[in-house]
Amino acid sequence: MIRTILEVHALQTVPPSCLNRDDTGTPKTAMYGGVRRARVSSQAWKRATRQGFHDLLDPSALGVRTRRVAELLTERIRKLDGSIAQADAWTIAAETIQAATGSKVEVPKRKEQADRGEGGGAAPESKYLMFLSAHQLDGLAELAVKGHGSDSKAYFKDKAVKDQAKQIANTRHSVDIALFGRMVADAADINVDAAAQVAHAISVHWVDNESDYYTAVDDFKEREDDDKGAGMIGTVEFNSATLYRYAAVDVDLLRRNLGKGLRDDEPITEPVRQAVEAFVQCFLTSLPTGKINTFGNHTLPDAVVIKLREARPINLVAAFEEPCQADPETGGHMRQAAEALVSYLADIETSYGIGDDDPTWILRVGKNTEAMTRLSDALPMPELIAAVGAEVARRQDQA
Repeated sequence: MIRTILEVHALQTVPPSCLNRDDTGTPKTAMYGGVRRARVSSQAWKRATRQGFHDLLDPSALGVRTRRVAELLTERIRKLDGSIAQADAWTIAAETIQAATGSKVEVPKRKEQADRGEGGGAAPESKYLMFLSAHQLDGLAELAVKGHGSDSKAYFKDKAVKDQAKQIANTRHSVDIALFGRMVADAADINVDAAAQVAHAISVHWVDNESDYYTAVDDFKEREDDDKGAGMIGTVEFNSATLYRYAAVDVDLLRRNLGKGLRDDEPITEPVRQAVEAFVQCFLTSLPTGKINTFGNHTLPDAVVIKLREARPINLVAAFEEPCQADPETGGHMRQAAEALVSYLADIETSYGIGDDDPTWILRVGKNTEAMTRLSDALPMPELIAAVGAEVARRQDQA
């Protein structure tokens, strides 16, 4: 069996921005190579990637992560059987989720006297975020409707019913669950190990955070002699950087997580191909939205390297352990960053005797990324994604 590990490496310039900030509103940073670097957390970019899936994939291929899972399930229950009152649907939805996940689902104390719905009362919630696919919610709704009209507490305590509920919650995982995993604190046996790993993006050079002082004018003045000062004043911190971004996907684990797929009439390789292509496209084109209206920092990567390996993933961040210096004549970090990435990739593969036959694709923009052509011929994104997906499908056929 050929093992398949997908690697995505990207260099992306970001102008003044605050993509990802800490609890004080300051852009996140990290020390690396003895200097301060701009940083964007992996969680921020995974969230942006997941949001991108909604523009690319059918809703049936995705999941929902929420504490209000009982409300989602109630919508499906009442669609299957409109005669079930909302209050009753909330109850059987909560019992169904508890049977499937072991998590207690009940009305939060803060809502006991608020959020009154049809039939009175408030909707129950789980104690933590619950991540379920659209197909899992549909299956649990069908199971819940079967239990309506009987002693629902006794129905959901039946071992066969509980086993069925768990099986529904642990099969037909959505693309986002299969990629990013799921933890259920009360039922470790239905946890899903993430097939994708995303590194914190860091700048290839040292960075100092800066502060922007701004004012806002009051558009309405009642009298001509009103105070002419600003209506409000404030500050926002920001930085700008050339970022190295990295992600890896264990394609074999992704296939196991997805199972046979969402439809019976498609090739067994189709769900994996679709998930890989969606991940590559959305990871590269997504952008965390912190202060996006303030800075309008909409950029795309200038340089991308994608590799398929057979052993283990390799993060190439050590190429930038010695921080890049801006060109003294023309400025900028991209040219040196591209050179450093290509050189380090060649060095580490030569030193460890790996990578000679690993498929490699690149995407590049502008003259400063010329060094990337030493790795492979450049492709536009649609062709690159199609080529990666086709190779992944070919390897899965051989598995």
